Amino acid sequence: MSQLTFTVNGIKVYGNRHEPLLTQLEKAGIKPEYQCRNGICGACRCKLISGSVTQQDALAFIAPNEILSCCSIPQQNIEVHFDYQLNTEHQATKTKIAL
Repeated sequence: MSQLTFTVNGIKVYGNRHEPLLTQLEKAGIKPEYQCRNGICGACRCKLISGSVTQQDALAFIAPNEILSCCSIPQQNIEVHFDYQLNTEHQATKTKIAL
C-alpha cells in the first residue's frame, strides 16, 4: 500500500488510495462538515487545489475544481481547501496520520 500526502487547509495528513477522503480525514482527527456521506447534500464540498481524485457519481452540485470529500478517493498527493475552519482533535499538531 502506497502512502499519500494530503494538505488540508495547511495541515498535512497521510493516507491511501483506497478510502474516501472524508473517511481518511476523520481517522486523522480532522472533522469536515458532512450530512449524507453519499454525494447528495454537498456539505463536504471542498476545493481541489492540486492533485487528482476519482470521484464517484454524486447528485450534489459542485463547481469546477471542487470535489465532494465523501465520495472522492485520492489517486495521488493532493491539496484541498475547505472554505471554513476545520475542527480537529489536536489543534497544535500540523501532521496527522490516517492510515
